[in-house]
Amino acid sequence: MLNMFSRSFVVDKAVFIPSIVFLLSTVGIVLLFPDASDAAFGAMQAAIVEHASWYYGLVMAILLITSGVLAFSRVGSIRLGPDNSSPDYSLFSWLSMLFAAGVGIGLMFYGVAEPVVHYLRPPIGDGTAIGAENQAVNLTMLHWGFNAWSVYALMALVLAYFSFRRGLPLTLRSAFFPIVGDRIYGPFGAAIDVFAIVCTTFGISTSLGLGVEQLSTGLYYLFDVPESGGMKLAITIAIMSMAAVSVALGLDTGIKRLSEINSFLAIALLCFVLLMGPTALILGGTLENFGFYVANLITTSTNLFTYEDTEWLGGWTIFYWGWWISWAPFVGIFIARISRGRTIREFLIGVMVAPTLFVVLWMNVFGGSAIELIHAGETAFGEAVANDQPLGLFLFLDYLPGTFYLSLLSLVMIVIFFVTSADSGALVLNMMASGGVDETPVFQRVLWAGIIAAISATLLITGGLGALQTATIASALPFSVILLGALWGLQRSLRSDMQSSFGKAPPSFDTDADIDWQSRLGALLEAPSDNTVVKFQRETVLPALSAFASELDKNGVSAEVVDHIDGDGSVVLSAVGTEEAEGDEESAFTYTVKLAPQSVDASTETNGDEVSLPVEGSTSVTEVHLNSGSAGYCLWGLTEAQVIADVLAQFEQHRRT
Repeated sequence: MLNMFSRSFVVDKAVFIPSIVFLLSTVGIVLLFPDASDAAFGAMQAAIVEHASWYYGLVMAILLITSGVLAFSRVGSIRLGPDNSSPDYSLFSWLSMLFAAGVGIGLMFYGVAEPVVHYLRPPIGDGTAIGAENQAVNLTMLHWGFNAWSVYALMALVLAYFSFRRGLPLTLRSAFFPIVGDRIYGPFGAAIDVFAIVCTTFGISTSLGLGVEQLSTGLYYLFDVPESGGMKLAITIAIMSMAAVSVALGLDTGIKRLSEINSFLAIALLCFVLLMGPTALILGGTLENFGFYVANLITTSTNLFTYEDTEWLGGWTIFYWGWWISWAPFVGIFIARISRGRTIREFLIGVMVAPTLFVVLWMNVFGGSAIELIHAGETAFGEAVANDQPLGLFLFLDYLPGTFYLSLLSLVMIVIFFVTSADSGALVLNMMASGGVDETPVFQRVLWAGIIAAISATLLITGGLGALQTATIASALPFSVILLGALWGLQRSLRSDMQSSFGKAPPSFDTDADIDWQSRLGALLEAPSDNTVVKFQRETVLPALSAFASELDKNGVSAEVVDHIDGDGSVVLSAVGTEEAEGDEESAFTYTVKLAPQSVDASTETNGDEVSLPVEGSTSVTEVHLNSGSAGYCLWGLTEAQVIADVLAQFEQHRRT
């Protein structure tokens, strides 16, 4: 089980300590032996491109198809949380946060540069040929569209499902519970979380290096600020200081607000460029390119240029496939954290479709406009962008009215995207290192922002960023195996969830003829203190479950009750019949009573009149969880006999399905 320090520093020592040691050791090796590291990681990446490109293409195709199947199948109605839960965030806030964490800073860097590079230097053939502009934009959409978001969506779905539906920690190890059971709390689970932390830290550090490069280039281009190592260090420290403040403020106050601000700014900049450019041409090209992209999605996703002599694939498509997979733990955990209460269908469509449509529009507006400039004779502009990609956006803005202010706005957006990526990354790393615990001391959250800043700044100044970036991409190969294993575990649990959803037994206490209804009504309207609820767990729930387990044992059914009241407050009854395979987590019956927050409005409306209720704020209640997750009701206020009756009803339903 998790091994925590004192309340002043809440971490899982089996994950935190090995992660820190491995991070420091790897950075130290890269700094001490930069050339050897670069050569070793480069050879590793070249070997992957040569021998495993087909595997990357296959994995991405599997993830894309799986996303569509899950979204439109029966399991799409399953909610990521109790059946009666609702989303924690509004649709706009939710989309803003997942977009800012996923690809925000990348669009600022590659929005102009990548389509131009593909147009001038395509995978095969000569640049600027007839139809090259369509191919350039479509290749860019391929790299940033449905494929990328299918990786994030499935990783986040696995984590959100097992955390909010099954009550497991919001860490990568939880995805393997259906496969290895309680062994996720041992060395196996710790190793998975350590690997996820290392990949996430290096991925964020190297990606933020791109942001520093673009900020440094923009400052030089606008204000003649020298692009020195000292300036890049100053930028990194300034940005990460803002990120530390944001992560200290928390998800709702810091990350959410910054993401919403940048979404508004991005939409405003997009609309301005669209209106100031060849609007009709851009919109027509967007529709045409998107139609081609969707119609040929599987073909282009699996096109590996096997029979063509080109190095383009390894530098672009395979690079991106590895990049998205290596970022999956970070973006997946963050998206899962903000997605409680949504159905699987709503979740998958929201995560995959909405960001992809915005990416399509962005790449066509900025990339299409840049290519049109080259068509108009600005070949020097195209070559300048291809040779200096961080400068591409600022060179493009020179052709629009209000250049200086647009460039300044772009710098602000890059800073905010930089901050939201860093603070959400620090939030995720802190959760993984603390066994999924979200509410940790401020110092602990800020610590991870400092670790990211230190690694980014050190490698950026010493030139080791490229080697570590290559190593991060290479780590996608083993992590893809972990991701496929997690999907296997998800499939097993979804199947069990769907089977148990038919004819689910209602709480049996509703039919108790001897119920003291006045006391029951009083309990429903009462806002109990946490101490009162814990007392109810100890004096009512625990004896009821113990009595039921004893009766099962008398009838030849192995059963036990585990008391976690002094830990997380839960009581767990588990039973395995003689005909059931021992150790099969899906066939065993579990009945868990957990402490869960109850949010009840202080008032409600009846025929236009506001009626006050005595229950308000957030208190703890005793929520029932079964094999398939939360049953969607609580036991607070019941008698011991009523609790036993409810366990009996759920056990009977379990035996019948």
